[in-house]
Amino acid sequence: MSLQSAAPAAVELRDVTRVYDTPSGPLRALDGANLRIDSGELVAVVGRSGSGKSTLLNLIAGIDRATFGSVRVAGSDLTGLGERRLAAWRGRSVGVVFQFFQLLPTLTVAENVTLPMDFCGFGRRSERDARARALLERVEISDQADKLPLTLSGGQQQRAAIARALANDPAIVVADEPTGNLDSKSGAAVWSLFAELAREGKAVIVVTHDPEVSRWAQRVVQIADGQVSTGA
Repeated sequence: MSLQSAAPAAVELRDVTRVYDTPSGPLRALDGANLRIDSGELVAVVGRSGSGKSTLLNLIAGIDRATFGSVRVAGSDLTGLGERRLAAWRGRSVGVVFQFFQLLPTLTVAENVTLPMDFCGFGRRSERDARARALLERVEISDQADKLPLTLSGGQQQRAAIARALANDPAIVVADEPTGNLDSKSGAAVWSLFAELAREGKAVIVVTHDPEVSRWAQRVVQIADGQVSTGA
């Protein structure tokens, strides 16, 4: 057994099923899923539309809850957390990157990055501002800090969204089709950032249809009809 696999998992799903009630009857979005992801891994999740990819991501991020089974992420069993504790855990432990950025249009780029720190009470205002600008420097858009998001290109907005996801230094980063609306150059830059985060020890989980996935991901997880098949 490797040293990495002997350590506690960053993400561990055991026999997880998620059932949604629909007008046409129960829908099993995930069916008995088992998955382990370690710190320092960049894992891609692939599958057809409706296969359960986004459900898996939402369970890991604590946005959704399993109907059956155990979800353990960043050292916490999410099954037993109440809504208030779950929200506090999510703010500290998971950074989420969306396909359509979801930056608040009336706030500057720097203010968008500061927002998660405001919610979690991270340090003093001066410390939050300094950290936001340091993160924007890291993703190479510090010159855009005082602009509104809609004045940025798609690639710049996604970099800003990644900076925001890193605001509270989460152990886990999840991303849902983060390169889906980007050109190939911007997409490669985003993948490079994710690979760098994994090398620093974060667990990075990316739902994607990007054909470049095999170039970047250390492991590919396939989902079909709610069934999870893990790669080597």
